[in-house]
Amino acid sequence: MNPLNPALHYRPWWLLILLIPLGLHAGGGDTVRVQPPRLKGQDAVVIIREALDLCRKKKHPVLIFAAGRYDLFPYKSALKVYYESNTTAINPKRCPILLEGFKDLTLDAQGSSFICHDRMQPFTIDNSQGVTLKNFSIDWDFPLMAQALVTDTAAGYVDLKIDTLSYPFVIEGGKLLFTGEGWKSPWWGAMEFEAQSHLIATRTGDEGVFGEGFEQHYSASLLPGGLVRLAFAFRRRPAIGNILVLRHSERDHAGIFITGSRDIRLENIRVYHTAGLGILSQYSENLSFNRLEVVPNAAKGRLFSGHDDGCHFSNCRGKILVENCVFAGLMDDPINVHGTSVQVIEKKSARLLRCRFMHEQSTGLPWARPGDSIGFINHLSMQTRARGRVSRFTALGTLEFLVEFSEDLPASLGDKDALENLTWTPDLRVSHCFFSVNRARGILISTPGKVVIEDNTFKSSGSAILIAGDANEWFESGAVQDVLIERNHFLDACLTSMYQFCEALISIEPEIPVLDSNAPFHRNIRITQNDFNPYDYPVLFARSVEGLSFTDNTITRSHRFTPFHPSHWMFRFQGCKQVLISGNQLQGEVLGRNIRLEQMDPAELRFSPDLQLQTLDR
Repeated sequence: MNPLNPALHYRPWWLLILLIPLGLHAGGGDTVRVQPPRLKGQDAVVIIREALDLCRKKKHPVLIFAAGRYDLFPYKSALKVYYESNTTAINPKRCPILLEGFKDLTLDAQGSSFICHDRMQPFTIDNSQGVTLKNFSIDWDFPLMAQALVTDTAAGYVDLKIDTLSYPFVIEGGKLLFTGEGWKSPWWGAMEFEAQSHLIATRTGDEGVFGEGFEQHYSASLLPGGLVRLAFAFRRRPAIGNILVLRHSERDHAGIFITGSRDIRLENIRVYHTAGLGILSQYSENLSFNRLEVVPNAAKGRLFSGHDDGCHFSNCRGKILVENCVFAGLMDDPINVHGTSVQVIEKKSARLLRCRFMHEQSTGLPWARPGDSIGFINHLSMQTRARGRVSRFTALGTLEFLVEFSEDLPASLGDKDALENLTWTPDLRVSHCFFSVNRARGILISTPGKVVIEDNTFKSSGSAILIAGDANEWFESGAVQDVLIERNHFLDACLTSMYQFCEALISIEPEIPVLDSNAPFHRNIRITQNDFNPYDYPVLFARSVEGLSFTDNTITRSHRFTPFHPSHWMFRFQGCKQVLISGNQLQGEVLGRNIRLEQMDPAELRFSPDLQLQTLDR
């Protein structure tokens, strides 16, 4: 079944929706005004498209929506093929509000709600410049996730109460499937939230809720009173009274997709839900997000917001500014900034390579343009051995491509080595944002541009900040060169569950198969004047960094949670050079007060005398 083919499985009642004209008015000057529909549930897609057509005739168009509810349905939406980073490549994408080829457009919805139906991408900004979106919210009446209350547990089952009006479901073949407006989706995972605090229950992230491998073996049945029983000898059972977010469906559409555009601004927007990544920006430049909230709709009793990341920046350039924003209830990371590594498959000539996109959710991208600067990466050491300049890029379908260079390729370049596009790498500033309870980490950074993370508050359930980079698994590139982490607050709810890359509150964790302490991957990272409130040992983990300082920070012990992390070191460094730990205040019975060095010379570390040093083999 194709979940994006409306002809295959739309319910007949769609045909009964009345298409009563909405109010559309071309005001004086550059202003176009749209009035809300007269009937709740009326499709607004056509009238919005007509309003945008009027805007194309204006020099500096301003599209104003009168405050109200605007329902977006898929069957009159634009259908476009987009290959979107970190997104399942199901095409075409459904684009009810498509802003393509605009210049200097302002869309002001004045507090309106855009309510989406079925799987879609509410806003798409394509090949545009100087576009501002502001003052609206995005939501679904029937979201693409579900919630359940845990009512009972025993050795062989867990009973759930599911609101069927909000989260319709069926049980087929002993499996739980959720249904919606044109879709049916099997349940495949869960996150457990505490009933009172609404924190993710400690040590339950991902497989911690039920244990590993239950999906194929559990059996669902309907009990009297509408309860659902999940029968299986689960390795762990969630607590009675807690709330499960039940995950299903693919990440196949972004909430707001920005591609091939520049000078884009989002202001005062609240995203309650999406069908995939929240705001996805790729191959775009100079992006500003102010007073953006990706949060649960509390009025509907939800604890979840977006299906995956909040703000995802892939292969962008210029300046990215994220300020005064709030992220909560996400099922992945609030902010992720990275490039895309591709693997060398064949050296066809002295200047020509055949390459492949290696991650299944990052294919078909317009990876390079003539004139782009490319780094040649040894996939074992992760070192950039040389650079080249693109003269021609030719796609060979969506998985592979040819890239030709202006100069001869380095002789050392071999199969499985990787390429990184160094032209499409942005500067990033994240300030005065609140990273509340989210499934995984807070901010992921993989960009060689200038990065400033200042005056934010973190309480994500995994690592607060991850500085990553790899060319072997996720293929998300970007060795950092200039990072300042300053005046942030790291609350004790951080690192209460283990996800991938959660070695400490701040994890600097590039995936390097063969670590060479004489050839660091990351450089110039300063962590200063922050407040840390850990309940457990690990505060900072770093692998393969040259020029790392942790200075003038305050670390105050919390006793709210029980320590569990396998690492019992406050600071742990692998293969680093020029590390400074100085001027920090350790308050209360903080755990550890120690440093562990692995595969590095102790002479590369300067540290305060109140810390205990342990050195392993170099």
